Formats: sequence, C-alpha cells, structure tokens
Amino acid sequence: MGSPRGSVSAAARRTILPVTSSPASEQHLRDLARLRRVRDRIDREYAQPLDVEALARGVHMSAGHLSREFRLAYGESPYSYLMTRRIERAMALLRRGGLSVTEVCFAVGCSSLGTFSTRFTELVGMPPSIYRRDAAHTTAGMPSCVAKQVTRPIRNREAPATSCD
Repeated sequence: MGSPRGSVSAAARRTILPVTSSPASEQHLRDLARLRRVRDRIDREYAQPLDVEALARGVHMSAGHLSREFRLAYGESPYSYLMTRRIERAMALLRRGGLSVTEVCFAVGCSSLGTFSTRFTELVGMPPSIYRRDAAHTTAGMPSCVAKQVTRPIRNREAPATSCD
C-alpha cells in the first residue's frame, strides 16, 4: 500500500526544505540593502552637496520612508549620519593643520560656517577653533589609526561641554 501522506516517500519529505522567506521579509532585506547603499554613498560623497531627497531618489524611496528606515537601522537620521562623517573628516583635517576652520568647513562639504561650528561643538564638545589649537598636542606620537579612534566624535549630542578659555 501507499504511504499515508500520499505518493511522496519519507526520504523525499526529509529533503524538501520549508520555505522560510515571505514577501515581507524579502522586502525588508531589499530595504536594508538600499539603506547600506545610502550609507556607503554618504561615506564616499560626504564632501558633495547631499540632501535626504537626493539620497532617497537614488534608491527609489520617498524621503520620509528613507529617514524612518535609516533611523531604525542605524539609530540616527541620514542627515545626522552625514554631519557625523563630515565632522570626523574635519577633525582629521584640523589635527593635520595647515587649513583654517573656514577652509576645513568648506572642504568637508558644509556650506555654512555657523552650522558647521554648532554641529562640531555638539559632537566634539568644543568649538573647531579650540580643537584645532589643542588637537596636535593630544595626538602627538600616536599612529593615525589610533588617533582616529581616540578622537572619534560622540553622536547624538552626548559630548560633555568644555569651557572655552
């Protein structure tokens, strides 16, 4: 007689894998891949004029959807991530010396010195002019890879305020 489950043998039933992906999880994976592309683009093109609308168009999402999903995936908005990348690069340029704060501001893609200084102070805990003055002393003798980790800005306005003499 045949098996109780029809004509499929027991060995065949063990080799058939259950389908674990649903259309919703496939869409989530596609969204994550698009978010990684946005983050990679910000990392590459931080010095270019980027806005959330342009980033969203590049991955065929609305600006609102991109902002919500990016925040869920990475804990901050695309704009905040972009500004953090710019401030990280500005810190490196200020440590190296040779450029004024204004030149650094424009070199990292910021178009407003006031916004740059405010965001820099929020993330680093001191204005860029003070950082420029003191940075060479704090990282003297450190390999650049260590200096980058030690001086990495703190996100989400967590930097303690320091007094400016």
